[in-house]
Amino acid sequence: MMPETDVIPAPRALETVERLRMNVERTIRGKTEAVNKTIICLLAGGHILIEDLPGLGKTTLAYCLAKSIDCSFSRIQFTSDMLPSDIIGVSIYDERTRDFSFKKGPIFANIVLADEINRTTPKTQSSLLEVMGRAKISVDGQTYTLPPPFLVIATQNPVDYEGTFPLPESQMDRFLMRMSMGYPEFKYELEILKGGHLHYDQQDAEPVVSRKEVMELQSFVRQVFIEDTVYAYIASLAAATRAEERFRSGVSPRGTLSLKAAAQARALANGRAFVLPEDVDEMVHPVFGHRLSLRKPMSDPLEERRSIEGLLAELLEKTPDPV
Repeated sequence: MMPETDVIPAPRALETVERLRMNVERTIRGKTEAVNKTIICLLAGGHILIEDLPGLGKTTLAYCLAKSIDCSFSRIQFTSDMLPSDIIGVSIYDERTRDFSFKKGPIFANIVLADEINRTTPKTQSSLLEVMGRAKISVDGQTYTLPPPFLVIATQNPVDYEGTFPLPESQMDRFLMRMSMGYPEFKYELEILKGGHLHYDQQDAEPVVSRKEVMELQSFVRQVFIEDTVYAYIASLAAATRAEERFRSGVSPRGTLSLKAAAQARALANGRAFVLPEDVDEMVHPVFGHRLSLRKPMSDPLEERRSIEGLLAELLEKTPDPV
């Protein structure tokens, strides 16, 4: 049953989200869906992986979102020779005090842009596992907690692109969702051409949402109401991926929880204090897609992704809607 009164000020939350969305779209023209998904990840307290060809605006989107929020921002350019200490930090011996002091790395920020994350080695990629899962970092027996909100916006080139290292499954599972940017429509590419070439950090983006407002929205998301039939619907979709023989394995309970959080965040972003089945349907592909692989892998990663998306669409069609 629906609650008699909404404990969440959904209209006020919608106004805040709209303010953020409009500010980002001043720069990222014609990519409303991509902007919406990135904002949903922020509200849900998850991390997002943006995968596409170079030059399509992945870094610019991440930068504009980060600059639209009054939070600390850090960009890490991943390279093949990068070490875990380049991300996390390193302990340095001080001869004056005869003691080691920890110098924090660029991961210590609210919004972290992990640019071209799959250009670094699996060892360095794995250094992000703990911090992405718990917003904590353990170094030399000491644990450091990152101040909330903490969001990793990672970009990567397609996995078959030259000079890339595929992310391990454990790393992929840490991302709430994965999405692509795609080529701009003709009219928006004309606007880009007429506007002149600007580097991502030359974009005019000012903070329009405070850190306090972001924290408030994230707390609201956790209170968004989900009816028992919708809970059952989410669980049924997860079970369907595990029963599908063409998948090597189904989504994990972390994936199920991620779908729940994404559906709640989408509901709030649309000004509602309750989840509808359509919120779940819209989030299935970006939340489940990168967590699944085929039992018989394909040589072309793009074709494999299309096959996975097709299977997910079949499962959505076969799973009865909540009543």
